[in-house]
Amino acid sequence: MSTEDAHRSGFACFVGRPNAGKSTLTNSLVGTKVAITSSKPQTTRHAIRGILHRPDAQLIIVDTPGLHRPRTLLGRRLNDLVYETWSEVDVVGFCVPADQKIGPGDKFIVEELKKVARHTPVIGVITKTDLVGKQQVAAQLLAMQELMDFAELIPVSAKDAFQIDELANVLVGQLPEGPQLYPDGDITDEPESTLIAELIREAALEGVRDELPHSLAVTIEEMIPREGREDLIDVHAVIHVERNSQKAIVIGRGGERLRNVGSEARRQIQALLGSKIYLDLHVKIAKDWQRDPKQLGKLGF
Repeated sequence: MSTEDAHRSGFACFVGRPNAGKSTLTNSLVGTKVAITSSKPQTTRHAIRGILHRPDAQLIIVDTPGLHRPRTLLGRRLNDLVYETWSEVDVVGFCVPADQKIGPGDKFIVEELKKVARHTPVIGVITKTDLVGKQQVAAQLLAMQELMDFAELIPVSAKDAFQIDELANVLVGQLPEGPQLYPDGDITDEPESTLIAELIREAALEGVRDELPHSLAVTIEEMIPREGREDLIDVHAVIHVERNSQKAIVIGRGGERLRNVGSEARRQIQALLGSKIYLDLHVKIAKDWQRDPKQLGKLGF
């Protein structure tokens, strides 16, 4: 087998400010939903791995939280997770939305990436090109060129699938030669319980405002097949918030909001599991959990 025909395998990760389109891009490359998405910044809290299978390569994409100036212990731990991921991947994609000016947050990340670029290639990725015209994309490309010496620069749109295959080619081109790391058919190595908790959190995030998105965490207490029913799985989950006022918002008037959250989450979980589910949702207060090391540990951070 010649070097050009050799199979490649390895890890890539996308980094950028919160809400730069990293999770949507990950889902688009994998071809199915493995990471939750929301218009709320800092939606991603785990390094979710999505697996892209090709005849010539296996690309594992690690979706990381947005790098930000942390205000809580949770924020510091999420940033640590980003830095840890950078040190372990074969290629890094730095995401900047086409519709937003490059700001201090981007420049901060670039300064950190320059250290990484000494040993790991960094690709500049302009996301959300569907939101602007060609001139704005061209202007953003020029602005990115001034930031640092990227291994490659590529504009993409996950929504329109614009240059998604080309981005995959660019990332694969930076991977070492090697065998498959995961079996055919695997799209992620995350446990089902983690993915289900994330889908519930995604449903709960829609329509909330202010500080509440950061105060939401979800745990799966139990997930078991219903006795005597092969086609039904019982899922018992808890949505954790930090204060009484937040609990009232999540539950809504007469419990209506929580029912809507349950209905949307159930639809997504059934699609994930390929089975009917009964979803039992409760809301509990974990006071100031984002700042409490003990509670962070219990909630999986």
